[in-house]
Amino acid sequence: MTMTGYTFNPDIIREYDIRGTVGEDLTGQDAYYIGRAFGTKIIRSGGDTVCVGYDGRHSSPAFETELIKGLVDCGITVERVGMGPTPLLYFAVKDHMADGGIMITGSHNPSHMNGFKMTLLSSPVYGAAIKELAELAAAGDFETGTGSIRDVDMADTYIERLLRDVKIDRPLKVAWDAGNGAGGAVLHKLVSKLPGEHILLYADVDGDFPNHHPDPTVDKNVEDLKRAVIEQKCDIGIAFDGDADRIGVIDDKGRIIRCDMLLAVYAREVLKNRPGAPIIADVKCSNALFREIKNMGGKPVMWKTGHSLIKSKMGELNAPLAGELSGHIFFADKYYGYDDALYCSVRLLDQLCHGQEGDQPIKLSALMENMPRPVNTPEIRLDVDESEKFKLVAKVQAHLKETLPDISMLDETDGARVTLAEGWWLLRASNTQACIVARAEANSKEDLETVKVNLQTVLRACGFELDL
Repeated sequence: MTMTGYTFNPDIIREYDIRGTVGEDLTGQDAYYIGRAFGTKIIRSGGDTVCVGYDGRHSSPAFETELIKGLVDCGITVERVGMGPTPLLYFAVKDHMADGGIMITGSHNPSHMNGFKMTLLSSPVYGAAIKELAELAAAGDFETGTGSIRDVDMADTYIERLLRDVKIDRPLKVAWDAGNGAGGAVLHKLVSKLPGEHILLYADVDGDFPNHHPDPTVDKNVEDLKRAVIEQKCDIGIAFDGDADRIGVIDDKGRIIRCDMLLAVYAREVLKNRPGAPIIADVKCSNALFREIKNMGGKPVMWKTGHSLIKSKMGELNAPLAGELSGHIFFADKYYGYDDALYCSVRLLDQLCHGQEGDQPIKLSALMENMPRPVNTPEIRLDVDESEKFKLVAKVQAHLKETLPDISMLDETDGARVTLAEGWWLLRASNTQACIVARAEANSKEDLETVKVNLQTVLRACGFELDL
């Protein structure tokens, strides 16, 4: 056991991962001590095996080398999954019954950022557990041993598992946009197993993300996909973020399907087999989604934003399905309960194949016909210094408690969600970026303007301007 402590920059210790700017507050030395701390936790819990994967960023292979050194120096057996999407790493942990897993990924963040997502066999690692790793490192309280490394190729087994629960037996025409992210590492193999015609955009992994930023929730990032759907007369367009744990969808008419209403499409299928089941959605999601879940016979549950927080709540409630506006969709119905955009893709294609009787697949636009169409904004991100973003939200919460005519108008599940006669607005601090996130929804375009003005007025009173 060593007693030399190591202190991480506190800004990289996030709520549900460790993430920072490469070469500034996140270095190879950090990667080594993440391995030492995580490996120590695994050894002390009676385990000995950790799967490691990494995304396509230029910094990821070097981080992998240092992380594995730290794990091996604890006595851990490391299974190197190699480069691929985050859900491939999650699958490796489940399939091999490993004690834990670490994915090196910057997810949807810019190319100069990177990070580490951690999981155990049966639960995510977040919140206090991540802080505990930092405390172990600061104390130098590490296990010491001689571990080993073995390479494992999981791609074929993973794709076989993706297709196990579905029957895609009609020739769909699909446009895919991998955004030059890690999802491209397995996308070619996946579509080779599917009938129909598949148009692949930016499926070559490139850590510079030369074509567009790998975040499908930002409308400008799916313009090429929309164009491909319309020009090629596709049945659907599907986009991934940088590590393919988030999905973006374009319908056959070239319209963006916000992920809260996409969750309603999935819920319709799941609730047929699990009537009355809880369906979880994060605080950024539309009121229309929660009403739709209830109308379909499910139990809507609003919860905090964050993939680890959602996974934990799913386990607590035994929920078969959950989702976030940001595109994280979690299937525990037939699957493992983690966010996997490739699995979400094949589940959606399966619905298109079997949404109606006859020889022709149903159109996604037809599935959306009876869905409510709320008037709302997308996620609006405003850059705020990392050390200030939570302070700003706390200031807004305090102001609202003093000024709202009815305190029941304020929901503090995650940030501040305020319900007005015309609609609602949300303000929360991002756990993955130096920004605050806002969203507004209303009953009409006119009412939406009223809601937005209310949000801007509150922010102005707290000394901040937000352009909506």
